[in-house]
Amino acid sequence: MRFAFIENKLIPSYCLKKSVSTLPISRCKNLQLQPLNPSFSPNEELQKILIGKQLLIDEIPFTIAEIQEHYENGYVMYRKGLETNGKLTICQRCGNNDPRMFAVFPCARCQEECTYCRNCIMMGRISECTPLINWTGPNIKTKLYESPLVWTGTLSEGQQTASEKVVTAVQKNEDLLVWAVCGAGKTEVLFAGINEALSAGKRVCIATPRTDVVLELTPRLKAVFPEIPVAALYGGSEDRHLNAPLTISTTHQLLRFYKAFDTVILDEVDAFPYSVDKTLQYAVKQSRKPDSSMIYLTATPNEKWQRECRFGKRNFVTIPARYHRHPLPVPEFVWCGNWQKQLQKNRLPDNVLRWIEKRLQSNKQSLLFVPQIELMEKILPLLQKLHPDIQSVHAEDPERKEKVQAMRNQKTPILLTTTILERGVTFPNIDAAVLGSEDRIFTESALVQIAGRVGRSADYPNGTITFFHYGKTKTMVKARNQIIRMNIEARKKGLVDG
Repeated sequence: MRFAFIENKLIPSYCLKKSVSTLPISRCKNLQLQPLNPSFSPNEELQKILIGKQLLIDEIPFTIAEIQEHYENGYVMYRKGLETNGKLTICQRCGNNDPRMFAVFPCARCQEECTYCRNCIMMGRISECTPLINWTGPNIKTKLYESPLVWTGTLSEGQQTASEKVVTAVQKNEDLLVWAVCGAGKTEVLFAGINEALSAGKRVCIATPRTDVVLELTPRLKAVFPEIPVAALYGGSEDRHLNAPLTISTTHQLLRFYKAFDTVILDEVDAFPYSVDKTLQYAVKQSRKPDSSMIYLTATPNEKWQRECRFGKRNFVTIPARYHRHPLPVPEFVWCGNWQKQLQKNRLPDNVLRWIEKRLQSNKQSLLFVPQIELMEKILPLLQKLHPDIQSVHAEDPERKEKVQAMRNQKTPILLTTTILERGVTFPNIDAAVLGSEDRIFTESALVQIAGRVGRSADYPNGTITFFHYGKTKTMVKARNQIIRMNIEARKKGLVDG
């Protein structure tokens, strides 16, 4: 899109009645917010769509003339989609400044060779001539809900301590890390903090790297906040234009938000892809209001964050025990020799086979984690000789959901898996093992999460976790030590029995 700059106003070429000089918005200087005209009556539907967002023209179901009218009256702002600083180009939507992630195409809108950002192309193309549009007029009058939480459950002592810290962080607009062991019941810990925010007219977002978590959390939050409109945002979601007090979103969808939320709760802060993707980290940061609270949730903070917690440089609270007051199962290290060499001869180490056979004989469902799909596919036929219902699953498996459900329905005795099941799934009564725990794919975080699949249920709190290895690694030791430290802290605080 091309703009003329007339009397300190941007005028889209589509709105010009005569031929004047125009430029792509990235080459326009001194972009200013127009003075707010209090006598102008803004379109409420446009306000609902744009407030707290940064959208492309194509994402807004209104004409350019209507948008321009709101801009001229100070209710809407045009921002550059791409900003150039010397030789450096920066995408204002996703923060990308990697020259390799920009490309040039012949643009029909500006009639020039136009640079665009390849990094966030899945959200719609943003280029040199693309404005980002956001609302600058008055906020929507927030409906105040008097304690909208409807929940009759109770919190454990550890959960209660963390819940109170979350409430304080929301009240004071602080950042807080909730470091809670796998199976501690993190969602319930959030209820009081969300209730506090909504009661104060604040807008809340729960962000997570994965769509399946959004789909799982949405009905749970709707059930305990029945009065509150809830928007669930993920690829293909029908709630895209819903302006709700409580939003549950994938981190990718936050690329469309701009200074929107008073409280952001980031679940699984250590999980892929968020943990390694600077774009998603930029999106979360940009979605917050300048004065806001940020609650980070994780069972496995990275080394830097763990250090900051130890030295008092990060505001945090731990939940070192599960709600059922049983200690976390501690991994057992078992050397199994050069298992990959044995696998080339279509054999598995004897102690691995004994582990499998013992679980089959005792009807104990189990997960066996393997570092690579190719290795898993070699192992599967060997184990199916022991039991035909043993299955395998990985991220690209077209029957992934069905296989996980079969495991839940106790139709699968043992499920081979990659790290795809290291988090986000709960089976009530299982043992787990890692074959090749020395592999680099099994980070400290991954190993702790895998161990966290075991003993989650109050009815079956004592499963076993085994790391089969061909050489003990520092990562394995760190993972086990983290679990042991949490158990020690839980005993000191009287949060576990025995």
